[in-house]
Amino acid sequence: SLMQESLGREIDRALSTLTEREASIVKHFFGVGCQEMTLEEIGEKFGLTRERVRQIKEKAIRRLRHSSKSKLLKTYLG
Repeated sequence: SLMQESLGREIDRALSTLTEREASIVKHFFGVGCQEMTLEEIGEKFGLTRERVRQIKEKAIRRLRHSSKSKLLKTYLG
């Protein structure tokens, strides 16, 4: 749908402001362009603890919320 395409573009634009690892963790957690994964699964993939993955994800989402000018993305992130 047009809404999903628009959201996809906004997500890609926002993710480009994160570090590669942050972007990858966020993408895997939400299943953006890849299979959705749990914190544990992401931790195994990156050699990190579940808690560390959670911290990185939370920090990345805070940065996305803060840096995003997109109302659409802010609605999606809460």
